[in-house]
Amino acid sequence: MTLAILSIVFGLVLLVWSAGRFIEGSVATARYFKMPPLLIGMVIVGFGTSVPEMIVSALSAAQGNPGIALGNAYGSNITNIALILGLTALIRPIAFLSNILRNELPILICVTVLAAYQLWDNSITRPEALALLGIFGSLMVWTFWQGVRKRTDSFGREIESELEGRATSRGKAFFCLVGGLGLLIGSSRLLVWGAVEIAQGFGVSDLIIGLTIVAVGTSLPELASSIIATRKGEHDIVLGNILGSNLFNTLAVVGIAGVIHPMAVEPEVFSRDIMMMFALTLSLFFIGYGFRGPGQINRFEGGFLLAGYVGYVVFLVTHTK
Repeated sequence: MTLAILSIVFGLVLLVWSAGRFIEGSVATARYFKMPPLLIGMVIVGFGTSVPEMIVSALSAAQGNPGIALGNAYGSNITNIALILGLTALIRPIAFLSNILRNELPILICVTVLAAYQLWDNSITRPEALALLGIFGSLMVWTFWQGVRKRTDSFGREIESELEGRATSRGKAFFCLVGGLGLLIGSSRLLVWGAVEIAQGFGVSDLIIGLTIVAVGTSLPELASSIIATRKGEHDIVLGNILGSNLFNTLAVVGIAGVIHPMAVEPEVFSRDIMMMFALTLSLFFIGYGFRGPGQINRFEGGFLLAGYVGYVVFLVTHTK
């Protein structure tokens, strides 16, 4: 058991570090190919921070642990909104400035409804997983079109400001890209092995491990980048991280895992976890559109989101095995 705990701790530390290097290499490579800053923000910053979730879930599904795969994806979505946005809003209220990011909110709602529909029968089949990947591909096309067509959005300006003064040689960019990806795979294997061992040792389902330890661990890159961006007042980068990550998790991460290993899931995933994810996403939609004024997550709302996350985790720990 000690070895499993050390495997999780070391795997998480290496996962966070290698994710940072992978994103750094991806951004530098994109700049050499003259990709617009807005597109870098939407694709690499928005989706790139979920690469750890993708690799962990794919490995879990391949090893016959679909509970970790699914729990990691949906648990990361819950963590992103309730824990990360809640915590960052306590540091500084987060304003919804980018029209592009606000336009992603209805898409995220629809994708979450689709996830609930697919889990209505407590399973995700291979055709359903392929449908998720097809929708993700269409979303990527839309994202590229938005990123190329709109170059003056506030999100793009924040990304451009962040990229200034970050010159990286091509050799270093390629090394970070390839080396970071290799370390991501290695650290993910360590994390999954440790999580499975602990789940078996304590008699806890791999789903609960995926929803808690693994989900929080793979969301650490989003947490770190969001706190840094919040302290700089870069609200759109924070929101771009979360919205892009949740879309990626629901479509690509679950889709890849489901193609590798079709999943039969516990009924609680729909009645508890999907409903929690949907409630948080819906609250983010109403906050973001600011029907009574400019959209903003204030400190009170941040505290409410954080309290909701704590309550959710306490419920998982005390009411499940």
